[in-house]
Amino acid sequence: MPTSPPVPMLDVDLQPGKPPILRADSADDAASWAAEHRDAVRAVVAEHGSVLVRGLRPADQAGTAAVFRRLAAGLMTEKEAFASRRTYADGVYSSSKWPPHQPMCMHHELSYTLEFPGLMLFACLSAPDAGGATALADAPTVLGALPTDLVERFLREGWLLTRTYNEEIGASLTDAFGSEDRGAVESYCRAAAIEFEWQPDGGLRTWQRRSAVVRHPVTGRRCWFNQIAFLNEWTLAPEIREYLVDIYGADGLPFNTRYGNGAPIGEDTVQLLNDVYQSHTVHEPWQAGDLMLVDNIRTAHSREPYEGPREVLVAMADAVRLADCSPTVEVITR
Repeated sequence: MPTSPPVPMLDVDLQPGKPPILRADSADDAASWAAEHRDAVRAVVAEHGSVLVRGLRPADQAGTAAVFRRLAAGLMTEKEAFASRRTYADGVYSSSKWPPHQPMCMHHELSYTLEFPGLMLFACLSAPDAGGATALADAPTVLGALPTDLVERFLREGWLLTRTYNEEIGASLTDAFGSEDRGAVESYCRAAAIEFEWQPDGGLRTWQRRSAVVRHPVTGRRCWFNQIAFLNEWTLAPEIREYLVDIYGADGLPFNTRYGNGAPIGEDTVQLLNDVYQSHTVHEPWQAGDLMLVDNIRTAHSREPYEGPREVLVAMADAVRLADCSPTVEVITR
């Protein structure tokens, strides 16, 4: 009776304050290594929520895309982006365009959509001179560290993401919806349970209510899964927030978050969320040639400020439906 070949064993380095790290034995053909070790690498992610593979060294963007495709069940096309990206190949992107001196706080990619990536893949082609790590935080641990009354409120109400699209800051309509055609955008919004309103200047304002806590579709563990703190006005640097409010008004910010009933989230609450994330953050500075896989539901990620050129490619993979994650608030599509 034929048997499956054994899964290669990988020596994973586990250290406090760092993500799991493993070293690739051979970097002669990164795509072949990824194909051979796919099941073992994915097993590490399933156990720990992430893994940093060091020494794989894909040669370029095309080589990175080949590695991503060997490791993932299927790459996704990004929709509802909050910032623009460069597209290198189908499903392979640059990091979000975000000021290098500003941090990108902890979040779960596309957690405001009805279908989001179960797996994030990152590959560093060029490491910055300083900073710029993609830091991580375990979502069940973060959930357990938050005040019970705050969690219970978000369980009842969920969270509300508000967006105002313009051509000057944040993602444009084309970036977010793949089209500027009003009919196409409206059809997408209705199918995705997004309320919308066209503005007199031609811009678009949207509202979408989502669950702040979900259950992991494989393990069943409850995870703090959202972008409440990252996309909130109080996470912005004070001078940037003041500028945006002055230009667009308090209700016209490119993005903001609220409690699910529409009530504003106070600065103290946003600071609390970011402090809890910070208390449970692990990180490892990028080296050129590094590859990172992250369970997007179990593990939040961020990007630290940096200096010097930084090129990190990103792919979103293994699509998961919100409906399969025991959402706590009802979503109605039209």
